[in-house]
Amino acid sequence: MILTEKTLARKILVGVSGIFLLLFIIGHMLGNTTIFWGPAGLNSYAHHVQSLGPLLWLERLIMLLLVSIHIYFGITLTLENRQSRSTKYVRRTYQRSTIFSRTMIYSGLVILAFIIYHLFHFTFQLTHPEISHLTDSAGRHDVYTMVVGSLQGFFVFLIYVIGLAALFFHLSHGVQSLFQTMGWNTDRTMPAITKGGRIAAVIIGIGFLAVPLAVFLRVLNI
Repeated sequence: MILTEKTLARKILVGVSGIFLLLFIIGHMLGNTTIFWGPAGLNSYAHHVQSLGPLLWLERLIMLLLVSIHIYFGITLTLENRQSRSTKYVRRTYQRSTIFSRTMIYSGLVILAFIIYHLFHFTFQLTHPEISHLTDSAGRHDVYTMVVGSLQGFFVFLIYVIGLAALFFHLSHGVQSLFQTMGWNTDRTMPAITKGGRIAAVIIGIGFLAVPLAVFLRVLNI
């Protein structure tokens, strides 16, 4: 694909939005770990987040904008790149590409579907209304019961496993691609950046998966 100014601008938008989304993902993962402190820990954390009021909705709108930018220009660049390949090969060989890089558009679409489900599940509280409006002894929204009670079902657990697997795939190439897009790598540093990206993807993947897995295995219970 010919790197025009327009294409470069799109790549930068994908990279910059990716930076902020990665920071959000890390913060969200750390917030999730408060569930291991029991109902008081998670409910206290959730109450603090909800108390932000207008700031919380402003953050959600910014995240929605960043996700939209990242998805739209990511898909656009991928399709343009495929259309620019004028030579067709009988047998395609992959040299530096990996399964993670070749499936970025697909893992991204799975993540998008997962985000929509996740919003309906915990933000709009529509999937399990019977346990979504409970309160704890301190009068706070009982997020612990809502999370544990819903994730104990196999179907919901499977959705989260698939969504988090897609996130792992996306980050496994996305972190390295981010450094490359922003011009923060060289041929010498690329191997270390690639390895670091994979390690980050594993840590984030395990950090997120720990919650549904602990619930499904009844390590966390109500």
